[in-house]
Amino acid sequence: MTLTSPQRLPDEALVPLVRAYERTIAARRRQTVLGGIILALATLTAALVAEVDLGRLVANFDRLPTYLARLFVFDDGALAGRSVLLDIGEWYWGIARWLRLLAETLLVAYVGTALGFIGGFTLCFFAAANVGRWPVARFLAKRYLELCRTVPEIVFALIFVIAFGLGPLPGVLAIAIHTTGALGKLFAEVVENADMGPVEGTTAAGGTWLETMRFAVVPQVLPNFASYTLLRFEINVRGASVMGFVGAGGIGQDLIEAIRKFYYADVSAILLLIVGTVMLIDLATERLRGRLHGGQA
Repeated sequence: MTLTSPQRLPDEALVPLVRAYERTIAARRRQTVLGGIILALATLTAALVAEVDLGRLVANFDRLPTYLARLFVFDDGALAGRSVLLDIGEWYWGIARWLRLLAETLLVAYVGTALGFIGGFTLCFFAAANVGRWPVARFLAKRYLELCRTVPEIVFALIFVIAFGLGPLPGVLAIAIHTTGALGKLFAEVVENADMGPVEGTTAAGGTWLETMRFAVVPQVLPNFASYTLLRFEINVRGASVMGFVGAGGIGQDLIEAIRKFYYADVSAILLLIVGTVMLIDLATERLRGRLHGGQA
């Protein structure tokens, strides 16, 4: 087989092609510049409406490192002015109480995630477009899930504190409702991407809708459901840590008290406890998610 070199078009034939290429490039540049101008104007407008003051930010920026430095120095007593690292026992004087509150925070996140999983698991099959047979039920399920995840957890917690009083219960309910909305949305998308072959086979064999979901859909989507739930648990641990700010239980109540009373060493001690706990949970759930998807743990 003999290769032949491509023939060059005559100049008069190339001219319209070059002009068309230049017009296309120019149009794309105009679109890019116009998009950049619109984005800049939108950002500037948002900053003005939100009263973002760069001058104030720059003028007070030195306060941030000063505050962070004070978190790791004792404020009073015989050790005033010395680094907290010189006396870990004094730094973590409230470790027994903080660990108890931290355990309460983990339990709030765990129960809230479990209840949210049940809610999301139940509603996702009604919300999924490929398996939801009743349009009204699908519409209502999707709107309810949107409502659950649109309202911030802390707002739910405030409402439940007023309704049920102080303690972990408002935190559990707030996390459960928000988790239902978030997991229900993710679960529905997983179901919509499931292979419909087993669904059609089960339906053709005379299976009911419930049997079809149980034997044709759930086995396909369960690993992804578990993975999303573990990820959500990580998020809920962080969320439960601030539930105490509004009296909904957990270590957040001691953290906000330390912040308000300027107990700098206590703030850093509690924050490090929370960060360390979240990191350990993140590592553990990452390994579990890896095993669920057959990857390296």
